[in-house]
Amino acid sequence: MSATAGGSSSGRTLVASDLDRTLIYSPRALHLTMPDAEAPRLLCVEVYQGSPLSYLTETAAGLMAQLADETDLVPATTRTRAQYERVRLPIPTPRYAICANGGHILVDGVSDPDWQRQVAARLADECIPLAEVRAHLIATSDPAWLRKERIAEDLFAYLVVERDLLPADWMKELAAWAGPRGWAVSLQGRKIYAVPQPLTKSAAVREVARRTGAQRVLAAGDSLLDADLLLAADRGWRPGHGELADSGWSAPHVEALAQSGVLAGEEIVRRFLAD
Repeated sequence: MSATAGGSSSGRTLVASDLDRTLIYSPRALHLTMPDAEAPRLLCVEVYQGSPLSYLTETAAGLMAQLADETDLVPATTRTRAQYERVRLPIPTPRYAICANGGHILVDGVSDPDWQRQVAARLADECIPLAEVRAHLIATSDPAWLRKERIAEDLFAYLVVERDLLPADWMKELAAWAGPRGWAVSLQGRKIYAVPQPLTKSAAVREVARRTGAQRVLAAGDSLLDADLLLAADRGWRPGHGELADSGWSAPHVEALAQSGVLAGEEIVRRFLAD
């Protein structure tokens, strides 16, 4: 990603990272395989409906504070704005954040209207409407494995499923239908995402880099929705779990870490600092 076009030259590095299963982890994603007495101390960074939901290690929290001081740290998430606002990272609120897989650029917590207009124009030109995609998802899914269906920010759709009951070929059939219509699909844990192809984290990060004048972009992510971000960065890392790891995805400048779970998140922050 060329970060030098436009904006003033700050000489700082922009660090764009996915959140869920990259920097922060739900209890089921922690993957702590050591004896309990040897497990790392954890810091809760998200509460939902009165219960703790997401964690990172206390070591990662300390490293992240240093990272935020030395770089422009930009969370880049598929979460909606409301879901992102529940997360309390152990750093000052980032000046920029990317939500809805690039659909919103938050500037001091407020969605940038110019970016919203650019995104809306591209989606209208290049993709079939969201309503058609949602109808197809509902029509082809089975109540035996479908638990929820949701629309996110009026930009994309996702299903919550019982993954063990999902037919083996269903995702392939969905991808074959969606691709020619300008949409991409991704399976992350128990969620199936249908996202417009122009709606990417990399496009939003490129815009933030232009505005900040960052000279270099580092990135991390675990899912297929993060692949474009990793490819566009100067250097990237992916954990030992997730869609990218499961599919064997690789790129010359993207390092595949051996660590899985919350310890991978800690290692990612450590790599960001060391680079």
